[in-house]
Amino acid sequence: MAEPRVAKTHVEVRRSARRRRMVSAYREGDTVVVLLPARMSKGEEEHWVAEMLSRLQRSETRRRSPARTSDAALLTRCEELSGRYLDNDAEPTSVRWVPPMRTRWASCTPTEGTIRVSERLRDVPSWVLDYVLVHELAHLRVPGHGKDFWELVHRYPKSERAMGYLEGISAAAGLGIGVEE
Repeated sequence: MAEPRVAKTHVEVRRSARRRRMVSAYREGDTVVVLLPARMSKGEEEHWVAEMLSRLQRSETRRRSPARTSDAALLTRCEELSGRYLDNDAEPTSVRWVPPMRTRWASCTPTEGTIRVSERLRDVPSWVLDYVLVHELAHLRVPGHGKDFWELVHRYPKSERAMGYLEGISAAAGLGIGVEE
């Protein structure tokens, strides 16, 4: 299993005289920024940095899908999603992680029942990965991107939100990967 991201990160502590009690932390690239009141002692700083790293790690771990651990776990997740959103009527023969694709997040070959998911999606929140899997599972029932296809995809309640997320990371990274509807 992969090591948590927090273990490899650089920590930057920012103190503020305006900050009275609240301590917070967020990720800025590969750096974790911890915001502290200026009056805190070095000992308190050490305690709160460790505490905030732990909280951030727990939060990020909760968002990760277990499907990202292996191809078998990805297939199991597809089976769960097919049952929940597609009446158990989309059964892939295989689902696997593949090296990053240049123009897609994932792809499906309906005639073979295979789904390939880009490694770029290993670090997205679980609800985004679930959307991509539902999208590809829907292709097993409806090959194109017509009205029937989108009706199936929109059974997944976070589809619009996930599409926006994917468009955002594509734009931010300059990938040019779109989500068409």
